[in-house]
Amino acid sequence: MRVTSDTSRSAESVPAITHDSWAARLTPRLAQFVAVARHEHVTRAAGGLGVPQSTLSRAMARLEEDLGVDLFSRRGRTVSLTPAGRTFLTSVERALGAVEQAAEAVRADADPATGKVAFGFLHTFGFETVPGLIRSFRADHPRVRFSLIQTYSEAMVERLRAGDLDLCLTSPIPEAPDLVVRRLGEQRLRLTVPEDHPLARRRRIRLAEAAEEPFITLEPGYGMRRIFDALCAEAGFRPRIAFEGEEAETLRGLVAAGLGVALLPPPTVARPGVRELTVTEPRAVREIGVAWVEGRPDTPPVAAFKKFLLSRRGRLLA
Repeated sequence: MRVTSDTSRSAESVPAITHDSWAARLTPRLAQFVAVARHEHVTRAAGGLGVPQSTLSRAMARLEEDLGVDLFSRRGRTVSLTPAGRTFLTSVERALGAVEQAAEAVRADADPATGKVAFGFLHTFGFETVPGLIRSFRADHPRVRFSLIQTYSEAMVERLRAGDLDLCLTSPIPEAPDLVVRRLGEQRLRLTVPEDHPLARRRRIRLAEAAEEPFITLEPGYGMRRIFDALCAEAGFRPRIAFEGEEAETLRGLVAAGLGVALLPPPTVARPGVRELTVTEPRAVREIGVAWVEGRPDTPPVAAFKKFLLSRRGRLLA
């Protein structure tokens, strides 16, 4: 199981494969070239490949014509590699080996029993929710592997579209025509205040009562930030932002240090130094959903995990 946090990825410069590129022109004949080079005999190579000898001879002649070099020295149907042919063989064998490894990797990832699921989720689900989900799922699928990526909601949706993720657990629920999203439940948000704050004596509060407080919140782009901004607007005030961060527990630590208050999901483990107040107005919740790309076929392990997540509707955080 591999777990990563989102980082910017630098794309390698890979030449585009077009209809007239070397890859498009040569690839169909590369395995034939390797067979002839290994057998050093066209007829035996043709038998091993299951193609007529004449077809293979024409293919090798066309390959040499396309490259503009002689790859073989010929004595009847017996052949030997030229220096250029030996150079070409080394690279071709390496390339075909990479293709073989890639094919085996994707077949392994799709295996119903031992395949892989690339699953994305918010940092706030990483301490308890996601480990609990995977533990429950693997009770019936003990050998399915996971590649886990923690990031914020907007980046997660982009990685879903890019094919880096099969499924993602996110909030707020995205609305996009190219995605399928299923609501799994909701989580109440609480106003988190320092334990020595005058509001700490309260158990319930209207969000408008904290309008003059310095707020600690996630940076723009995070789903929780959008929810926070919308709830403050609904409560009739524009919050005064004292600190912006990237991770909910760090924000809770800043609250414990007396640097402000925060609207956060409940902690999985009670943290000293803070009090969690129920927000009575407006209704402070975040909806949680699972998303995937519309029309993208699922491998058997992805389909099984998707079915499992949908079966958890209404009790995701239980």
